[in-house]
Amino acid sequence: MKVALYARVSSEKQDVDLSISAQLKSLREYAARNGQEVIKEYVDEAESGKTTARTAFREMISAARRSQKPFDLILVWKYSRFARNREDSIVFKAMLRKNGIRVISITEPTEDTPTGKLLEAMIESLDEFYSANLGEEVTRGMRESASRGFYISVGAPFGYRKVKVND
Repeated sequence: MKVALYARVSSEKQDVDLSISAQLKSLREYAARNGQEVIKEYVDEAESGKTTARTAFREMISAARRSQKPFDLILVWKYSRFARNREDSIVFKAMLRKNGIRVISITEPTEDTPTGKLLEAMIESLDEFYSANLGEEVTRGMRESASRGFYISVGAPFGYRKVKVND
């Protein structure tokens, strides 16, 4: 069976477990264990999963839509690597299925049964919730820091210096 690997991180500071190299290593090992031939690796670095405007993602989807499909499966480390927007996930997976291509998470295995589809939908919904909730938490924290007079940035503005204070 021919497979494509898709790996994505949201930021360059992403944690070691989610790093591109860690994802690809796990995906390659999974493919080898299952006798699958890796045709191509698609990687989006420092790209949000909340949008499909990702270069490698678009390239992978375009390849999958060809009349002579180059692969039968797309392997991802987690479903959140494929998309963090439930609607996008549904649309693109349906489009892929019409061409005989499935998306499989190697760490969140689900079966091709009604129960498996429900579990996959729940995982994807939780991923979307996590992303939206994290955005709200970060914004709230930044507002609170700013309201207390703290500058919210890595470096101090021109002409100022950073001073550590006990709050």
